[in-house]
Amino acid sequence: MVQIVGATLTDDPAARADEVVNFVSEQPAEWFAAQYRDDGLTGGHVIMLGPGNEPAARAALAAWPGGLQVGGGISVDNAMTWLDAGASHVVITSWLFIDGTFSAERLAALVDTVGTERLVLDLSCRWRNGSYWVVTDRWQRFTSLEVSAHTLETLASNCAEFLVHGVDVEGRAQGIDLDLVTLLGATSPIPTTYAGGARSLDDLRIVHEVSQGRVDLTIGSALDLFGGHGVRYTDCVEFNRTHR
Repeated sequence: MVQIVGATLTDDPAARADEVVNFVSEQPAEWFAAQYRDDGLTGGHVIMLGPGNEPAARAALAAWPGGLQVGGGISVDNAMTWLDAGASHVVITSWLFIDGTFSAERLAALVDTVGTERLVLDLSCRWRNGSYWVVTDRWQRFTSLEVSAHTLETLASNCAEFLVHGVDVEGRAQGIDLDLVTLLGATSPIPTTYAGGARSLDDLRIVHEVSQGRVDLTIGSALDLFGGHGVRYTDCVEFNRTHR
């Protein structure tokens, strides 16, 4: 398991020097899955950041069947395979876009295959020209889909949840994108998870308060479980139990 900063991950060997990796775990993926299982945490994300990660993802799903979502390279062709492997939901972004344009036809095909109740749409985004825009392909390609109240309302009937990384602050542990959290809390009609920039337990409280409990927060690089120093995993578990 690794923690990557923002959109620095690449398949281009010439650009590998620009990748920023915060943490590489000595523990396998299934170790983390078992920890979440033992603490009764559901909805965690197993994201495959490129080829060769399938065995680790399958091991994690086997350790906590029905408790984890899986994403990374998911399409209509393999979505059911991952659900059958133990994922509670499949998380999908890039496959829904063709040359940067959202495909309603592809979304319909995916809904027909897996149903809305086991589908999470990843609307991870970056700020440009006064708006948030969904980015795909390792968060390096801007699409024509704006993250707005209209978009969230339109897509909500086609999935169970939204996952939204604030890519501009992702992996930096320097503070959340409060404007994005506020937008999601005010306009998303369905459960939504925000990720990006969390650095303390106060960020968890802020997201809960600003969104009136309608947006969950993913904490990555700052978490002691992932080599960070800003947030203790045990404190997050207790917060989750208190506010469940």
